[in-house]
Amino acid sequence: MRLSYAALHCVSHYSFLKGASSPHDLVQQAKALGYHALAITDECSISGVVRAHMAAKEAGIKLIIGAAFTLADAPEIDRLILLAQSRTGYGNLCEFITHARRAASKGSYRLRLDDLSMPLEECLAIILPHRHAKAST
Repeated sequence: MRLSYAALHCVSHYSFLKGASSPHDLVQQAKALGYHALAITDECSISGVVRAHMAAKEAGIKLIIGAAFTLADAPEIDRLILLAQSRTGYGNLCEFITHARRAASKGSYRLRLDDLSMPLEECLAIILPHRHAKAST
């Protein structure tokens, strides 16, 4: 039995100074590696998903739409990753991104733990702890 693999956190060059490859190249590499699916999770953005969608459709792999975030008041959390599970989740993710962008000056965003009370139904959340965070006992 062959197991399926899906990368759930991948940034494209739409995450300025964080990702280097185009969404198309990321999808092609995922296909070459035999991935079943790929999540494009750019920094507070879904800018790369249109190109990724076209490439994934052509490559025959599933595209998962998501975004990655940093929370201003949660130093123990390195990244919050939200993945849309449906059209409802996609809409909620877009509203969350808009909220974060409107809370800061142009070109940046601001999120706090309190912002997680926004409706995020049909979104899967992945929390990546900061490498140096101490585990509670």
